[in-house]
Amino acid sequence: MMSPVDVLALLSPRDFAALAFLVLGSVLIGWHIEHPPARRPSVTKLMSQYRRDWMESFVERDVRIFDSQILSSLRQGTNFFASTCILAIGGALALVGNTEPLTGIAEELTDEQRPELLWQIKLLVVVLYLTSAFLRFVWANRVFGYCAVVMASVPNLPVTDDARDRARRAGELNIRAAVNFNRGLRSMYFALGSLAWILGPTALAAATAATLWVVWSREFASIPRRIIER
Repeated sequence: MMSPVDVLALLSPRDFAALAFLVLGSVLIGWHIEHPPARRPSVTKLMSQYRRDWMESFVERDVRIFDSQILSSLRQGTNFFASTCILAIGGALALVGNTEPLTGIAEELTDEQRPELLWQIKLLVVVLYLTSAFLRFVWANRVFGYCAVVMASVPNLPVTDDARDRARRAGELNIRAAVNFNRGLRSMYFALGSLAWILGPTALAAATAATLWVVWSREFASIPRRIIER
């Protein structure tokens, strides 16, 4: 049985550098999206204000079926991605248990023979990101449920200060659920990017850079962002 030192010896300094780039990049881009500069807010920040405006309008509506349908569709989205993560985790764990198909493909592409344990380590990084995404989606679904209960507790008429306060609380719960949903999506993006490590540290660094660009551009330079901001 290999010791932890022997396991680490399988990874080169370039592997460690590329892995650090992946981890730090995923953390920092998330922080930047959730704490953007005031002069250039992210889509996440812009949508947070729309969610607050939604609850301000919700409290004035007599018929609130429309609002419940929207919230139901949001919860269905979290259910879909959580289920997708479970399937992806199962597939990745199956490869961890039998890396022979993956080893053959990787050796054909890189002309290198590596120990089976090395491929398992690389796949476990993918599994960790997928697991993080799954937990985020499950929590987002739960918080959307809290939001639904608080919305249901808002009295219809007359509109009172207590009703507005509960609507504002529902808005903040909706925002927290969306934040976790977005974190789950980012984890899925980086899980896909980390698959490139199979081809080596250079491929992992390139895939991480590409993933960072995709995530950043959708939050700060996309057409939907311009429409939302306008």
